[in-house]
Amino acid sequence: MSEGGIGKRFRAWRQQHAYSLVSSLGRFFQRPFATLLTVGVMAVAIALPLGLGLGLANIERFSGSVRESREIGVFLNMEVDAAQAARIADELRARPDVAAVTVKTPEQGLAEFRQMSDLAGALDTLGENPLPTVLIVQPRDDGAALAEALKQRPEIATVQHDAVWRQRLSAWLAFGERLMWVIAALLGLGVLLVVGNTVRLDIGARREEIGILQQLGATDGFVRRPFIYLGAWYGLASGALALGLLAIAGVVMQPKLSALIASYGSHFQLDGPGLPGIGLVLAGATAIGWFGAWLATGHHLRQTRPTEI
Repeated sequence: MSEGGIGKRFRAWRQQHAYSLVSSLGRFFQRPFATLLTVGVMAVAIALPLGLGLGLANIERFSGSVRESREIGVFLNMEVDAAQAARIADELRARPDVAAVTVKTPEQGLAEFRQMSDLAGALDTLGENPLPTVLIVQPRDDGAALAEALKQRPEIATVQHDAVWRQRLSAWLAFGERLMWVIAALLGLGVLLVVGNTVRLDIGARREEIGILQQLGATDGFVRRPFIYLGAWYGLASGALALGLLAIAGVVMQPKLSALIASYGSHFQLDGPGLPGIGLVLAGATAIGWFGAWLATGHHLRQTRPTEI
């Protein structure tokens, strides 16, 4: 085949797709109220698992990446001086199960306490520093065995190791992630059904037109193309509306969340999906709409395809 013939076929294919894209957009806006209802239902179905996933991501970020954080706080007895604390720190650094040890002096602890507490004025009335020397130990493993060994040393008053609640929180986060995927799968199926039913109704309204095209020899791809684009428009609009709903929810929740976190002397800003996440949501919603329309039109074409006599 000549290059001119290939070029003509490509231009014809491009023009057909452009016409289907524009005509399907026109049908999308032809019934605005019905379209808004359909897009609204799909947007809520998309926003629910997406909001749950963003919530879990923010909780994990706020918790300080608990799956990676394994610090052990070692509070020495008050009678342990700086030289003894340094010796204990060196002994711990020599252990094969210890990655690093940081010494926090009573003066450093008091300075941090002044910054974090509303009782900074009352601390000035104390005759002496009531805080002990603290060792921050970074274990190489989960730190459970190391924490038990440290509790047996007579120079150590208290060992703070939050492995239990970290494990529980990690388990809850893992359960929440699994729940999010289950909900996403169920609601994604619901979105497919909504798109398929909407496109099916549009196909029913154009049944005679489709029958004539099939009698004239139109291929399934030619007949299916505008409906697939229509489903893609539904998916794209629902994805954009879902992102808008989540943005509004974030704006509404942020002031109360900021006030709550500020009461603990900290600051936290909710993170959204970001530009890559927004692109992924829009692409995924468009693909779901496209696939739902493809299934609906394929079922109809199999039933109405003319047979040779």
